[in-house]
This record gives sequence, structure tokens and C-alpha cells, in this order.
Amino acid sequence: MFGGLGPPEIIIIFLVIVLLFGGKKLPELAKGLGKGIREFKKAQTEEESKEEEKKKIINE
Repeated sequence: MFGGLGPPEIIIIFLVIVLLFGGKKLPELAKGLGKGIREFKKAQTEEESKEEEKKKIINE
């Protein structure tokens, strides 16, 4: 499934996270993680578009 992790391992990892952070912090952590992923993808897309523009300029 996820790099050799099966359902029992994922459940155990989730339970450990709940014990460490508590149920109230999980939505905040997920929101922050989602925001970080969006920012990373945006930066990656911008970098790719800059590289494409450079290639167009060189080929002209």
C-alpha cells in the first residue's frame, strides 16, 4: 500500500499521533500540512514555467 505499510501499521501510526498531539490538534496539523503542500506545489509549478520560458528564449 504505502511503501510496504499495511492497514494495521497505518492504524498504529494514527493512534500514536492521536496520543501525542490529542484529538483537538489534529485538524490544525492537517490544515497546516495541506497549506504547506499547496505552497510547495505552487512554487514547483512556477519554477517549471520559468524553465520553459528560458528554453523558449534559447531556441528562438
